[in-house]
Amino acid sequence: MTQVCITAYVYGVVQGVGFRYNTQRQAMVLGLTGYARNLDDGSVEVLACGEQQAVDQLMAWLKSGGPRSARVDRVLVEPRGVAEYKGFSIRY
Repeated sequence: MTQVCITAYVYGVVQGVGFRYNTQRQAMVLGLTGYARNLDDGSVEVLACGEQQAVDQLMAWLKSGGPRSARVDRVLVEPRGVAEYKGFSIRY
């Protein structure tokens, strides 16, 4: 079982629409660790660590638009070194 970590930068209407909360719920269902946080430029940063298949599922969910209230224009993904996080948090 391969553990991976990625950072995704999600652009569009993704702040003030419950995006971080819904991302947290989705990540927890998939058994991922990491965090979601708003950035000053209006995007959301999502760091997700876990099994490759679960991370891929979260990325597919993000790219498909995330929660219904959001509008995702683009998602940029960068691989990260594997790190240990406890749970999946919302950062402020």
